[in-house]
Amino acid sequence: MENDSGLADRLWNKDVFNEYDDKGKFKDHVIEQYKLYVEMADRISARRSTANTFFLTLNTLIVGALSACAEKFSQLSVVVICIAAIVLCYVWKRLINSYRQLNTAKYEVIGEFEKRLPSSPYWSAEWNALGEGKDPKKYKQLTAVEKWVPIVFMFLYLLFCAAIIVKDIGSCS
Repeated sequence: MENDSGLADRLWNKDVFNEYDDKGKFKDHVIEQYKLYVEMADRISARRSTANTFFLTLNTLIVGALSACAEKFSQLSVVVICIAAIVLCYVWKRLINSYRQLNTAKYEVIGEFEKRLPSSPYWSAEWNALGEGKDPKKYKQLTAVEKWVPIVFMFLYLLFCAAIIVKDIGSCS
């Protein structure tokens, strides 16, 4: 992750530091804020997982329903359902990108916090051990895999539409 050079200036309130009579309290407050911020980053990851579970479940139900009941629906109904599902997948893909951007920013801020702490388990140690995300043999970012799932579902919905259209053309001849 690249560090924004202005991030530290925006993170730390230099005027507030000068107001602390007891610098130990300042350090305690930094540690408490760090713990809170790491917890917030973890909650974002949990929300991301919940959102993915929701969209995966919903799309699995749609594909199952289309597979089981396509014969009972009109051609127009299947096409409309597929178009709605493709839009849903597009929203899902955008949400994945949004969570990725949010997590990236949160971990950059965590890195800035760790510069003021006795150790840097994420920024210097873990991220370095993972090759900073540049070597897929050491670490494959979740987004690299996760972003393909909605695309696969979009492709399935396009196949459903094509199959319905081809079937309709075949029945006309």
